Amino acid sequence: MSNDQACRYLVTGAQGFVGSALCKDLKTRGHQVRALIRRPGNGAWDEQCVLELGKEKVPHSVLDGIDGVFHLAGVAHVQDIAGVPDAVYQRVNVDATKALLDAAASSGVKRFLYFSSVKAAADPPHERCVDERWDPLPTDAYGRSKRAAEQLVLAAGRDTDLLVCILRPCLVYGAGVKGNLARMIHAVERGRFPPLPEFHNRRSMVGLHDLVQAAWLAMNSSKANGQTYIVADAEPYSTRALFVDISCALNKPLPGWSIPRPLLHVGAIAGDLLTRLSRRPMPLNSALLKRLRGSACYRSDRIRDELGWTSKDRFRDLLPEIISGYD
Repeated sequence: MSNDQACRYLVTGAQGFVGSALCKDLKTRGHQVRALIRRPGNGAWDEQCVLELGKEKVPHSVLDGIDGVFHLAGVAHVQDIAGVPDAVYQRVNVDATKALLDAAASSGVKRFLYFSSVKAAADPPHERCVDERWDPLPTDAYGRSKRAAEQLVLAAGRDTDLLVCILRPCLVYGAGVKGNLARMIHAVERGRFPPLPEFHNRRSMVGLHDLVQAAWLAMNSSKANGQTYIVADAEPYSTRALFVDISCALNKPLPGWSIPRPLLHVGAIAGDLLTRLSRRPMPLNSALLKRLRGSACYRSDRIRDELGWTSKDRFRDLLPEIISGYD
């Protein structure tokens, strides 16, 4: 598929954080975009198909005239007491992907790019920074559903004329980000985020613009066919470093002290007990402390070497844009 030729792309999950940015990028490049969305809305697309993947059949008309599919729609990773039922992950992340693959293959679509997650493999050991060769089975329902969808995509690439590729992004940051990162920014802004010590942990993230660029390269490179690529910034971040960067961006003075580690452990145990008694999540518990001090470090050597992708975004540099979006 030539980068200079105007194409028509289907983007599922086009109203989401990454999907909306991808649609804008495709339009800027001069391509036509058909958005597959759950409810009618406005966005950077030429036409929209309102359809709830996993509940409704995918009509072939959705894929008519489409050159490539960017499949982002799915149920995201949720870390709370209630969680998401396994059946929902299966229906939306796995069964819907299978239905979309079948419709794409039978409609003569050329390329299919699947947005997976590094959670499709188990978390790496604390002391290691891993690449795609690290591939043990995931340990939670979300990861298992993404892994199962990946297998369907690769099988479609072997069994049909579809050229397929899988991206495994780390935590994505950029203007409009939600989830844990947004909660951390709000907590720092309100003075509710504790001054943690430096754990020297390493957590990988990736900038929104860089991820969109990776998707474009993967969609348009024959080298990407049948490949799985981790997408991450060149350097990982520690929780303390994120706290410092956010505080500086918000013009918040940095405390001259940090919470002693033993006190954090005591607070986490107390939070576990109160959570069990009240059935309501506490501000601190063992699971949260594990995430705050844990590492999940990834390398993107493969996509750099094979597709020429490089990470240009840095969390510190994009913070003013991220924060202004919350004003």
